[in-house]
Amino acid sequence: MVRYLIGIGILLSLSVQAHTAHRVLKLMGSRFEFVAVHDELQQAERSIDAAIEEVQRLERMISSWDPNSFTARVNAMAGKKRVGIPEEMYRLIERSIKVSDLTEGAFDITIGPLLEIYTFNGGSGFPPEKLIDMRKGLVDYRKIELREEDGHFFVLLKEPGMRIGFGAIGKGWAADRAKKLMEGFGLRGGMVSASGDLICWGSPEDGEKWRVGIADPENKERVIKWLELSNAAVVTSGDYEKYLMHANKRFSHIIDPRSGYPTSGIRSVTIITIDAEIGDALATSVFVLGLEEGLRIVEE
Repeated sequence: MVRYLIGIGILLSLSVQAHTAHRVLKLMGSRFEFVAVHDELQQAERSIDAAIEEVQRLERMISSWDPNSFTARVNAMAGKKRVGIPEEMYRLIERSIKVSDLTEGAFDITIGPLLEIYTFNGGSGFPPEKLIDMRKGLVDYRKIELREEDGHFFVLLKEPGMRIGFGAIGKGWAADRAKKLMEGFGLRGGMVSASGDLICWGSPEDGEKWRVGIADPENKERVIKWLELSNAAVVTSGDYEKYLMHANKRFSHIIDPRSGYPTSGIRSVTIITIDAEIGDALATSVFVLGLEEGLRIVEE
């Protein structure tokens, strides 16, 4: 039995046997891991090749760091004019807005202007209050205008200086898309992990369920709960490495879009659901909403 650390908050345990292909690499600025189980090892490897190409394609589309991405184009034209985007990105924005409505703004893909003024490297101190208030005025998912015309898809950010970004949902979306492609190769089972976003289906080579461990936020090498899963997604967000201290209090790297300030109190959130995309968005939302309100939203 070999264990792999597959991202913040998650450990995977699987039997490595013949016809199990496994690959780890950096995509979307994060550690991605792919496991494919097939009667033919070559087919398992092909499924991973296809999945990697798909994630790379999606990264080129939505990356906040690539000046040629559609995200960069939309942000550059904020407050000026609408930008044509691919339908799949359009639908992702639509779904993101639905999560924002569900969480009453705790999840917001326009959070970028606030993220830019914080440094979450374990240091201390908040930015000046005036700067936070100014940037908070640029964060509002309700100022995203979507329009569909004659089979073409457009988005406009209504205020200059607004920015969209998919850091809280993009990796889960990519994991789901990679899984869908891999399934087309007739795998017995598989797993895709994007840092803390994991989705698995079928079974490992031994025919058992996938064993996924939730790590202790105080010591991520220690597992506090093992889950046996098949055809499920597990998404964990934590403040293990990205946090700041202020007034002797620890704050996570997740910012409340409504207040403009980082969250505190919760160290780790794990969501178990059907697909990684919604789990990704909900894990962030629960950090912002807190335990009681967060659980109510999850139940909905």
